Amino acid sequence: MKSEFSTPQRQSKTGLLVLFANSLFEFLKAMWIVIIIFFLRGRTTDVFWGIIIFIFILLGFGVFSYLKYRTFTFYIDEEQNEFIVEHGILNKTKTVIQLHKIQQVNLKQNIIHRIVDVYQVNIDSAGSEEKEAVINAVSKEVAMALKAKLLDNERFEVVDDLVEVEKEMENKPFLKIDLISLLKVGITSNYAKSIGLLLTFFFTIYENLNQAGAEEYVDGSKVKDFIQSNTEVYSVLLAIVLLFTLIFIINIVRTLVKYYGFKIAKQKGSLVMSYGLIATQSTILKPEKVQIVKITRNFFQKKLKILEIKIKQTINDESKKDKSTIEIPGCNEIERDEILQLIFNEIPEKGEKLKPNFRKLLFSIFILIVLPLSAYLAIGNWLVNSLFEYKNIAIVCAVFIFIGLFFGFKNNSLFINNKHIIMQSGAWDVDNEVIKIEKIQAITTSQLFWHKSLNIGSITIHTAGGNISFQLGKFDKINQYVNLWLYQIEKNESNWN
Repeated sequence: MKSEFSTPQRQSKTGLLVLFANSLFEFLKAMWIVIIIFFLRGRTTDVFWGIIIFIFILLGFGVFSYLKYRTFTFYIDEEQNEFIVEHGILNKTKTVIQLHKIQQVNLKQNIIHRIVDVYQVNIDSAGSEEKEAVINAVSKEVAMALKAKLLDNERFEVVDDLVEVEKEMENKPFLKIDLISLLKVGITSNYAKSIGLLLTFFFTIYENLNQAGAEEYVDGSKVKDFIQSNTEVYSVLLAIVLLFTLIFIINIVRTLVKYYGFKIAKQKGSLVMSYGLIATQSTILKPEKVQIVKITRNFFQKKLKILEIKIKQTINDESKKDKSTIEIPGCNEIERDEILQLIFNEIPEKGEKLKPNFRKLLFSIFILIVLPLSAYLAIGNWLVNSLFEYKNIAIVCAVFIFIGLFFGFKNNSLFINNKHIIMQSGAWDVDNEVIKIEKIQAITTSQLFWHKSLNIGSITIHTAGGNISFQLGKFDKINQYVNLWLYQIEKNESNWN
């Protein structure tokens, strides 16, 4: 099938429902607390007028969605080698992306997309500040053809083998993450992220309820009574059990929803990935676009023989770096080696090992344990006596922090071979970040004046996918490698991006 994109064209007509649903979802996401409280506390007449107003809001969103559909066009300027998206009802916006700078073209489907049988196309470019172009609703035929056209821009031919790739992924996937592996990942990862989500969720609800004048729905006296009626240790242990129970549930649900049916197929030296339960996504990863490969594994994952891989590509806006990172959860060591072989044309080996000086551990202990604990004990003993009652909890926390710092220092290493640099770090989740020397954009070294006599210093390696830093290593050895890397980069004619 050939598809012509040289003339401006609109999105699918059935995609109007997607545009309408997106506008409505954004409104409900911002106002859901207010709407619920309004219907719970409002009088009958207030609820009636509230429904009337909501109907008019729906009509307004309908008109707005239609205008967005009419004013949105996209096309390929083959003379200028550019992909162009124009949109805007009152303020017209024109997004121009050079074809050779297109990094990814992702196809996505959420529930609404599936109902009306359309796809969202995300075009990701490494060369512009506003690097994304999003086409919200096109047919599968148009989406596949556009994706093939944009990713085959060097020849400007439309290849029609993406449907065959989908069949290959269904019948003979290179890698398929099963349900058991996803469950293992869900219960062994993302603890810190889940705690952050929980705190954000509860504080958001609390703040919205207070702002909406529903303080009676928030009653913290029962929590205080429970803590006072039980021992301090029992209350803390119960809170920890409840917290980790919620974390496990959140992690499992989030992992299954995001990565369900994760499959990878090989296609012309690239990786084609498809995954998602509610919102499905299809992504093509080209090895030449890879900047950093991060391999993560903790103690439980090692026992369960699984690991996680994050592949960082070229980024131009640090705030959007997560969108340029591809995650592969729950693969084993054999699958890891196959992925590394495809990306690097070999399996990177750990070469010479550089370790940080023990002063790094001592400095971290002083900043994160000695100073805070001393301040707490001083304030609790001399100023606010009630704080001193929790000294046992403070000491236990200090012990846990020390354990984390110790293992983080023990795991911290920089491995170097002829082609690759591997940065190992982490206390619980041990990360190994792999970069090719030829991908280095810049190198920064630093040394404090009191470290000169000790021959220790730090290095930061800059790439288009992010930076890696190694602190307080042997500075003469670091400088030797810096000179060698700069020579290799100067000698190498390959393009890092």
